[in-house]
Amino acid sequence: MSMETTAWTQLYSVMNAQRERRPFARATLRRIAGFARPHRRRIGQFVVLSVATALLAVATPVLAGRVVDAIVAGGDEGTVVRLALLIAVIALAEAALGLVSRWFSATLGEGLIVDLRTAVFDHVQRMPVAFFTRTRTGALVSRLNNDVIGAQRAFSNTLSGVVGNVVTLLLTLAVMLTLSWQITLLALVLLPVFVIPARRVGRRMARLQREAADLNAAMGTRMTERFSAPGATLVKLFGRPAEESAEFAARARRVRDIGVRTAMAQTAFITALTLVSALALALVYGLGGWYALRGSLEPGAVVSLALLLTRLYAPLTSLAGARVEVMSALVSFERVFEVLDLKPLIEEKPDARAVPEGPASVEFTDVRFAYPSADKVSLASLEEVAALDTRGGAEVLHGISFRAEPGQTVALVGSSGAGKSTVAALLPRLYDADGGSVRIGGVDVRDLSAESMRATLGMVTQDGHLFHESVRANLLLARPDAAEDDLWEVLRRARLEDLVRSLPDGLDTVVGERGYRLSGGERQRMTIARLLLARQRVVVLDEATAHLDNTSEAAVQAALAEALEGRTAVVIAHRLSTVRAADLILVVEAGHIVERGTHDELLTAGGRYAQLYRTQFDKPVRDGRGVADGAEVAGIAVAGGTVAPGAVA
Repeated sequence: MSMETTAWTQLYSVMNAQRERRPFARATLRRIAGFARPHRRRIGQFVVLSVATALLAVATPVLAGRVVDAIVAGGDEGTVVRLALLIAVIALAEAALGLVSRWFSATLGEGLIVDLRTAVFDHVQRMPVAFFTRTRTGALVSRLNNDVIGAQRAFSNTLSGVVGNVVTLLLTLAVMLTLSWQITLLALVLLPVFVIPARRVGRRMARLQREAADLNAAMGTRMTERFSAPGATLVKLFGRPAEESAEFAARARRVRDIGVRTAMAQTAFITALTLVSALALALVYGLGGWYALRGSLEPGAVVSLALLLTRLYAPLTSLAGARVEVMSALVSFERVFEVLDLKPLIEEKPDARAVPEGPASVEFTDVRFAYPSADKVSLASLEEVAALDTRGGAEVLHGISFRAEPGQTVALVGSSGAGKSTVAALLPRLYDADGGSVRIGGVDVRDLSAESMRATLGMVTQDGHLFHESVRANLLLARPDAAEDDLWEVLRRARLEDLVRSLPDGLDTVVGERGYRLSGGERQRMTIARLLLARQRVVVLDEATAHLDNTSEAAVQAALAEALEGRTAVVIAHRLSTVRAADLILVVEAGHIVERGTHDELLTAGGRYAQLYRTQFDKPVRDGRGVADGAEVAGIAVAGGTVAPGAVA
């Protein structure tokens, strides 16, 4: 390794060090050992290879010195040839060991990445919805990318570096002291001149790197927001292109200025250290030559000392930064473990059971619920805030009780924010009730297995989310083993068959991010088709027809009526016309059920439901299709299939 390469290595180590200088956490080390345990045999082989490589690295300078001595002494040609062949064999062995060592390093590192990423991914998937509503997606993805890779370096780089450098350093020092202790001590005296500038300049460059990283992250966030389909639409409608461009350009220019300063600092640093290394070599040749001329040192020893000098500085400077590398890896591990230590609020019981066979009932008994505070479901580092909000959430459901018999349809209507969607979220266990019980088939949902719940209950939300995948992949999410004929059947029933057949690749057409290549109504009908394919016994429709025009709504309602026949359904309707045939209608206001009954019974009672119904149908506001979605009607807004005074849906 040349002096210049050594300088770059030391500078890189300090530049990329974390700010943390915390003591070693034994618990963290034990957990790291747990992840390393499956790879312990390969780690042992890797360490042995590193030691063997270090031994060969010291052998070459010694043999080179003997070649010089043989030449100066006028030895026979055979000795020189044998030494040269031995040097060549050692070079080949070093190359081979280097390849094998690199294979072990890559295998260990990539294996650890798979283990850590899988552990984090699986754990995050078990987190409740409240976790995702608070966490910044970019910060979470960074844990699976940057921090996992930082932890991986502890095995692929730091482990081999520390072992190999310690062996190389001890052997090099031993050989150099044997050849000339005076020159060796002088070489060690020059070491601070080599290391100290690296630390000072490295810290300065680390600050520049952090500033550049922050600016790049800000630009990345801005681009992600502006380049997404909804973000781009918002910018085109309300954005200020000139100001947006100027702000982005200002940040880009700051990154440019930092890049120039960083490049000049790097160049000055490497030039200075290369000069120091050249002076050190000059010292070895000068002092060693003086000793050689006086007869107190062999000429070959001078050459060996010069070659060994680089093998001395390289491990010394690397070991000087080893603690920084280890601490950096520990910080990455701790950030990964921080996510793994966040316990999900919703856990499946070890003895969880399946939903009983046959038609399933739904029952809420005195259910009370408050959304959890941030400190129970999130991390400050993932929300990118200084401290989490520890205040407890206010109760939003106050003793909700109702029962849907097998095959019945129960509709929830009420003002926006009354708690209808919260009731719907408790049924599939997106959240757990704080009091009372939620039952499916007579069994508390907290006692049911997640797999059984997914097979029993299906849900269509107002958002109608689709993945950036093909039509086929989005449908098969509901039933992976479905045949192609089944896919076309549900598309026909959802009134999407003609549309999908007209697409360039049919079922294999990619729908775009969040399904934005489809219209709002088409996206919603796609999610309904997915529900039809799943064939679950209990169905939750949370404003499932909210984005459909009157024609599409009538078609989909017909398909839903066929699909829901014989199934238990909880429906939050966007328009009151869709709940008239419900077996039971519940009027929810401020977390309470204030009225219950059939459509005719509630109209006859002349209460809140009757008021909402008259407002919607007696004084309609039309937009060319029917009642305006979410529009205010005589001071009352259509919301969740009802109208609420002064509210906006």
